[in-house]
Amino acid sequence: MIVTIDGPAGSGKSTIAQEVARCLGITYLDTGAMYRAVTLLALERGCSLQDEDEVGEVALEMDLRFEAAEDSPSRVFVGARDITEAIRTPSVSQKVSLVAAHPTVRHVLTARQRALAEQGDMVLEGRDTGTVVCPRADLKVFLTASPMERARRRKMQLEAQGVEVSLRTLERELLLRDTHDSSRATAPLRKAKDALEVDTTSLTIAEVVERICTRARALGVSGTEGAGPC
Repeated sequence: MIVTIDGPAGSGKSTIAQEVARCLGITYLDTGAMYRAVTLLALERGCSLQDEDEVGEVALEMDLRFEAAEDSPSRVFVGARDITEAIRTPSVSQKVSLVAAHPTVRHVLTARQRALAEQGDMVLEGRDTGTVVCPRADLKVFLTASPMERARRRKMQLEAQGVEVSLRTLERELLLRDTHDSSRATAPLRKAKDALEVDTTSLTIAEVVERICTRARALGVSGTEGAGPC
């Protein structure tokens, strides 16, 4: 079974997707981590994030892999280097939409994501997993939440990392990122027509996970016979 979970930043994608994967006993893939990894490496190399050729080369050369870990669903590595925490810093979060808008980068990473999904049952989390990466997924989910609630969640995450940012600033940044993600020409953020939409603003994690897992169990492993998952 392939389950895709899309939505804007702060809607609860990562937490929900991880718990759904655990609930269903299948693999979890954070596609956003791949774009964050490209962004981190491009920044470290001093690339112009506006230069598609430069950033695209980073994506092509990147030796990225995910490894299972006891303290989290997976750790993110480039070569032998663990970048799990480095890709979640504010500097990367503020720039990742610029990198993700490049068609070359999306082409490279979409191909990798599809190849991983072909290996077996999986929950994919991102912004275009149900519309572009795996449009034939068994279950597509689109999560939403109010801008203020999304900013509050992001503030809690940053505070846990020792970073202090005002709620108003975070809300502005999230809305700006929404605009970038939904207006880009290639693979914009949008809800798939057949996706289950869930507003997580006033729901607990357990409630959202139960709603998605109930739908997934009802569907079973029902994909089109003889067809790939994406």
